[in-house]
Amino acid sequence: MLGEAGLAAGLAVSRTPVGPALVRLQGEGWITICPKRGALVRGLGEKDARDPAGTRFVLGSAAVRRATPQCRKVLADRLAGDLDLRRSALADGDPRRFVELTLAFHRSFIEVGDHRVMLGLNDRLAGRRRFLLLGPGRSLLARCQDIITEHEVLVARLRDEDTEGFTEALRSHVGDTNGSGPRR
Repeated sequence: MLGEAGLAAGLAVSRTPVGPALVRLQGEGWITICPKRGALVRGLGEKDARDPAGTRFVLGSAAVRRATPQCRKVLADRLAGDLDLRRSALADGDPRRFVELTLAFHRSFIEVGDHRVMLGLNDRLAGRRRFLLLGPGRSLLARCQDIITEHEVLVARLRDEDTEGFTEALRSHVGDTNGSGPRR
């Protein structure tokens, strides 16, 4: 059990910000608050990995479909240039930078759809996604080249105005990245 006082002391902060932070962590599914006892950290199971993947698929594919062809073209050009940044992170053996660039890549799909609610949902899932990619027992570096290749396919589908092909490539990519894809 994590208590507010212990967390505040361990972080060298007052208790004032700890309570709201715990409430937010509970809202995001990271902990369960037990009144008058503290907070219990939740583990993440297979469903916890699969559900955000399905949500990312739905948000990304819907946002890209709602974007204008011109916006998709501009996005494809920008993302094609950004692929070299991921290659560089891989060459440097820097998984944290690779993950941050990958999160930004996927966020771009939602940004192009110009939908604030979708963007907010995506951003709420970013911490969980980061943990799932970098967390214990993950072998992200072993899959980085495959991820880059799949990102190249997604960019090509955007550039070709192939929204159906993009949707299928995203479904496959999200499933491959997580080890279990979104359910159809």
